[in-house]
Amino acid sequence: MEKYKKSWQFHGRTITVENGEIAKQAGGSVLVRYDDTVVLSTATASHEAKDTDFFPLTVVYQEKMYAAGKIPGGFLRREGRPTEHATLTARLIDRPIRPLFAEGFRNEVQVVNTVFSSDPDCSNEMASLFGSSLALCVSDIPFNGPVAGVKVGKIGDEYIINPTVEQMEQAEIDLTVAGTKQAINMVEAGAKEVSEDDMLKALMAGHEAIKELCAIQEEVIAACAKPKMEVVLYEINPVVREYIDKNGAERIREAVSIKGKLERYNTIDEIINEMADGVAELEWEDDRARDKAVKQAHEYGVEIEAGEVRRLISEEKIRPDGRALDELRPLDSQVDLLPRVHGSAMFTRGETQVMSITTLGPLSDAQEVDDLTPVKEKRFMHQYNFPPFSVGEVGRMGSPGRREIGHGALGERALKQVLPSVEEFPYAIRTCAEVLESNGSSSQASICAGTMSLMAAGVPIKAMVAGVAMGLITVGDTYSILTDIQGMEDHYGDMDFKVAGTREGITALQMDIKVTGISYEILKEALAQAHKGRMEILDNMETAISAPRDHVSKWAPKYGRMTIPTDKIRIVIGKGGEQIDKIIEECDDIKIDIDDDGNVVLYHTDQEMIDKAMGIINDLVREAKVGDVFDAEVIEVRDSYAFVNLFGSTDALLHVSDLSWERVEDIKSVLHVGDTVKVKVTNVDESGKVKVSMKALMEKPEGYVEPKKPLRPQHGARGDRRHFSGEHKDQGNVEKRVFRKKSEE
Repeated sequence: MEKYKKSWQFHGRTITVENGEIAKQAGGSVLVRYDDTVVLSTATASHEAKDTDFFPLTVVYQEKMYAAGKIPGGFLRREGRPTEHATLTARLIDRPIRPLFAEGFRNEVQVVNTVFSSDPDCSNEMASLFGSSLALCVSDIPFNGPVAGVKVGKIGDEYIINPTVEQMEQAEIDLTVAGTKQAINMVEAGAKEVSEDDMLKALMAGHEAIKELCAIQEEVIAACAKPKMEVVLYEINPVVREYIDKNGAERIREAVSIKGKLERYNTIDEIINEMADGVAELEWEDDRARDKAVKQAHEYGVEIEAGEVRRLISEEKIRPDGRALDELRPLDSQVDLLPRVHGSAMFTRGETQVMSITTLGPLSDAQEVDDLTPVKEKRFMHQYNFPPFSVGEVGRMGSPGRREIGHGALGERALKQVLPSVEEFPYAIRTCAEVLESNGSSSQASICAGTMSLMAAGVPIKAMVAGVAMGLITVGDTYSILTDIQGMEDHYGDMDFKVAGTREGITALQMDIKVTGISYEILKEALAQAHKGRMEILDNMETAISAPRDHVSKWAPKYGRMTIPTDKIRIVIGKGGEQIDKIIEECDDIKIDIDDDGNVVLYHTDQEMIDKAMGIINDLVREAKVGDVFDAEVIEVRDSYAFVNLFGSTDALLHVSDLSWERVEDIKSVLHVGDTVKVKVTNVDESGKVKVSMKALMEKPEGYVEPKKPLRPQHGARGDRRHFSGEHKDQGNVEKRVFRKKSEE
């Protein structure tokens, strides 16, 4: 195999493709350099078809932390299970390449992307999608590529291809779009309430760039591609087809029009099981052939069901549940279902039902992120749970799978666009979507329920967000766009196009298709139809709650906010956290967040505890200034001076000569420990020691003559107890200054 290496310029950056040197035993491999981002993409297939009723494709995206000069966190200090970002990226690559394999292809295919070097401004994800397509195209695996993807950011009126991290911070649209030279076949987007027209322009700008990447791949393919392996595509046995066509096909078609989901599915399952039993009684070569035929009977029954769904929609414009193509299922919105949570809501659309629970916490509860993205923590988390009982089944329960992570990320993208800033609402926020019943569009129902639960929790979101899933049935040159698809239409249709947004514009998009691509006209019509459905859903949601509550739940933490000088942070924290632990204990386990800029946020369900802690902190960081007047407490009395406490741990020295304009012979006859006296600060030296006077607040007597100072030792003071962390001194250890006569010197 000859080595191949060539570079191209692509929107201000360099793409280099290498082949023939690294990972030569894989079915196909390429090393993609996108400026400083380096990704190895490989594609390998089994040479024998698997006996399955689905295409066994696995896409892996491996983030190696060394790619960004990092050592992984955790006890083992090595990469383990995929991060959430890695899982989402693997799905992002899978979705555009899966439709480009031939129907009936059953050889197992594994595509592996390993990030060797990561430049945050040169997308690892897009380099991996480019590499995955190219590895498949140059391999011996039959694949109808190439396919490519780009990110598009909209800043002002400009649409930027693969923007930098800094540019994305300013962008109104964060779009990932993939496709072939002919059409778009995958969309993932977040947006700040942009119009359908702006989103379409972004999609078209992205597709033009995709054509450039596909042209680059075609050049590499012409130079490096291996001959394709011969494969036998999976087909249903003609004997099975004939038996079911004669004995059960028409009954399956009739059952498709049964209105209730469970009744419809149960009836169809009964007919298909009956057909499978009949097929088993036919003559077969051996038990293995019989078992395979029974399995194919189930597959063919589902194929008939799918064909009837598509025929009804495309020819008769009738959906399985009798709705018009642009008609929503019955809607119901409720809030405040759970008494002790911070916010709760439930959204029901037909046979899909989701409950969302919002929880508020201190900013320290934000999720830490340890991956190759620039994001270090997430203040907002939207999580999606899909238990098997929601579809009337028994199944695996445990940690979230790829689908749950993907649906959660979509909802999070849609909702975070309307969240208040940290300055407006200093909380970590978690919404948890529990799917209670599902018949399609549950991810969009989680957005609707999530919006209402945020509002019920008192989160001042900028606008309500609703989501709707659009579908597509194409037959020949005709197509039908469906609003609010149910499970059957999703499963047997050609597109799942999820659109979420406010009344003002789109906040999130996600599109997956099973055909090779979608035209501009279909995208435009689907977005317009989705807008109409979104408005109807928002109308229904507003019947339950029309605006965010102006207060948080009594069970939610309240907050107080203050700013302290950065050089005082150590005082509030104390040695080993001693001081802040003391505040927490005194204020009933209050939570305190302090950042490096001196911003302090305190959280507690009781406002009195917040006020108390703020008072303590204020006293710790407060500084006495010349001219300040205090009601001070006498804490120690010596022969010629006393110490008084001004506030917190700040003490001051009150000399006997500052008690009164009249001479005081015995200070102990005037001041006693525990007395409260009004004093004025007269001096603060460079080290922070404070001197005060009672006399300064009194009117000077008429004809007063300043007495001569005696020539005897005078006592200074060390009166500031503000320092801690082991740095404060013994307040009674007073520094002495001795004055001598010149003759004695």
